[in-house]
Amino acid sequence: MIVRLAEIEVYPEHLQEYLKFAGEVDRLSVEREPGVVCLFPMQSTEDSTQIRILEIYASEEAYQSHIKTEHFLKYKQGTLHMVKSLRLPAMKPLAPETMKLIFNKQR
Repeated sequence: MIVRLAEIEVYPEHLQEYLKFAGEVDRLSVEREPGVVCLFPMQSTEDSTQIRILEIYASEEAYQSHIKTEHFLKYKQGTLHMVKSLRLPAMKPLAPETMKLIFNKQR
């Protein structure tokens, strides 16, 4: 499993357009790709240009497949000029067995 918390800063003048791109790619990825467990975008309440996306992929193969999809490439190419900074630190789940409980609560 791959877990990341993408840290994105968007130029203020492109914020609304970026949010549309991000919402579309996240929705399509979760709907269409079985290996995309979670793409959960969040916006800071203190600074709206600060975006965080909780990314969970079933495997490295699922992630590699994801970044080659048409909807991801559209997002990536369409938002290059909108993103001021991007960090993709890998995270280590402290209790991976809890993830199934979390997602089952939403059913």
